[in-house]
Amino acid sequence: MQMAEARRGVATEEIRAVAKDEEKPIKHVMKMLAMGRIVIPRNVRREGIKVKGIGEGLRIKVNANVGTSPDYADVQEEVEKAKTAVKYGADTVMDLSVGGDIDEVRRRILRAVEVPIGTVPIYQAGVEAAKGGSVVDMTSDDIFNAIRKHADDGVDFVTVHCGVTKAAVDALLRQRRLTDVVSRGGSFLIAWMVHHGEENPLYKEFDYLLEIAHKYDLTLSLGDGMRPGCLADASDRAQFQELLTLGELVERAWAKDVQVIVEGPGHLPLDHIEANVRLQKSVCRGAPFYVLGPIVTDIAPGYDHIVGAIGGAIAAWAGADFLCYVTPSEHICLPNIEDVKEGVMATRIAAHAADVVKGIDVERDAEMARARKELNWTKQFELAIDPEKAKELRRRRPPLIDPTACAMCGKYCAMRMASEYLAKL
Repeated sequence: MQMAEARRGVATEEIRAVAKDEEKPIKHVMKMLAMGRIVIPRNVRREGIKVKGIGEGLRIKVNANVGTSPDYADVQEEVEKAKTAVKYGADTVMDLSVGGDIDEVRRRILRAVEVPIGTVPIYQAGVEAAKGGSVVDMTSDDIFNAIRKHADDGVDFVTVHCGVTKAAVDALLRQRRLTDVVSRGGSFLIAWMVHHGEENPLYKEFDYLLEIAHKYDLTLSLGDGMRPGCLADASDRAQFQELLTLGELVERAWAKDVQVIVEGPGHLPLDHIEANVRLQKSVCRGAPFYVLGPIVTDIAPGYDHIVGAIGGAIAAWAGADFLCYVTPSEHICLPNIEDVKEGVMATRIAAHAADVVKGIDVERDAEMARARKELNWTKQFELAIDPEKAKELRRRRPPLIDPTACAMCGKYCAMRMASEYLAKL
């Protein structure tokens, strides 16, 4: 158990691996893990995983979502999406399947990639209940049995919407949102709570959830079921009511040596992002913060990977630790393999931009600058975040006059001309 061992002063194999990967002292990683400020998602039943540290002072990590829908339930395609995400640099993958054989998709992905895998078990509980009636027909046992099943399979972290409480629903009702609730898990639970007139089982029986998590060393990602679904709904009463509850649950989890991540808002104007991140870090005592985007404008369908990268860079600069990618298909359709690549690359760029501000991996940018001045194309491609695309662009429009330059400037290359004349001084 990573947190428990860190608190005992024991450097586990996973702690040592993270310290080496991040170039941090082992004692520092152990200390931050013991405090809950970083997590190392790894189910005790999972073998052969390339562990990742997520949290304060570490490189910003990137998650890629895959998973079937009721309309498209091709297991092999989702496996290929997961492989593609990892190939292009995703640190973790989440399976959000709600169509076809959900168990088979999850198990195939777990076998196919070696990064930490996350899921949202309530999706499966709701979908299976709906086969015989409606999502609201799922029981408390169905929800917890789904969590246990995913943990048994080896899933490393799960999203659980424990902060969608009666108090949060009351806060929602006291205002008029344009988009109400856009979280799928949040909507499942709100529908269930309204139908049954009872409190959210994930909140009411949180201690039982902690028992399951402790058994498997399952990292809990405390979901943002009340996240705003448009700019007009950002930073409202319902969102912050949920956040206050999550702050309480973080401390209860830590008391049981359970690792937690806190998920953050979806759609936020640029000037809300820093305040939201800092508030979360304060309320949740520095627990790792996981954000989707944020999405900083609502009018760019087809380009939401760019919109999300803009928000993600600002959020990570402000203190967020974990960015969930957004693909060009967001708000439109199930992403395909190319969309997955585009989403991962855009989010990795956002993560690196924030890392540079923190002084992490700065030398790589300096090396690229030197390679550009020297017109060293081999080195530029080697350093590029996506070498394949950089090479393809040069092949598409190669220089016709001067093969050492690019096809934009040719013999009028600014750096070459300046260097030649400055050398005369």
